[in-house]
Amino acid sequence: MGVDVPAPVADALVGILQDMLAEPQNLSAVRDMDAAVWLHAVDSLSGLLIDQIREAPALLDIGSGGGFPGLALAAMLPDVPVTLVESERRKAAWLVRASARFPNVRVVADRSETLARAERDAHPVVTARALGPLPVVLELAAPLLARRGHLVAWRGRRDADDQAAAAGAAKQLGMSSAGDREAAPIPGMSRYFSLWEKATDTPVRYPRRPGMAAKRPLG
Repeated sequence: MGVDVPAPVADALVGILQDMLAEPQNLSAVRDMDAAVWLHAVDSLSGLLIDQIREAPALLDIGSGGGFPGLALAAMLPDVPVTLVESERRKAAWLVRASARFPNVRVVADRSETLARAERDAHPVVTARALGPLPVVLELAAPLLARRGHLVAWRGRRDADDQAAAAGAAKQLGMSSAGDREAAPIPGMSRYFSLWEKATDTPVRYPRRPGMAAKRPLG
């Protein structure tokens, strides 16, 4: 992809993947190490092809799960503060253990809707991977973003209905599309990036109470 991964970073990411696959809790549906390298590490590192991520002064990743893309980006951007947000306590505890080698990582064991009350309009770049439909991702990200901040969402195959709903949600949230970017080809995976900019302040009624974004998506 043209991303230069230093050997110590590669070693660290392989170690995290090995530990993740050995965990008894279900951190990933991928159980094969070779597949995990492609589907977690390489997919995450492809985010460095996006200017908004590569040049970010700070990153916040919502729904961090097993730690990808957040841990991979933190490893490659050691001078950039990276916040991982994960509401499931066992996964958050895993993230604390896995990120111990990265002093630039903070783990928040809470829902993004709750965090938005304390850190509203505070983050320049929000990332999200495998988090759900675009309208849901937009509602969770928008209140956390600073004005002119960007959401970068890893997406699979394009869904016209999802795109249309996202456009409707964006209008309600003060977000505007910054276009799509093709991802580097990864075997067995269809991938692109959906980019959004916070154009105006998000109305104070968003985000709605925890769970409502997924239960009743905007758009």
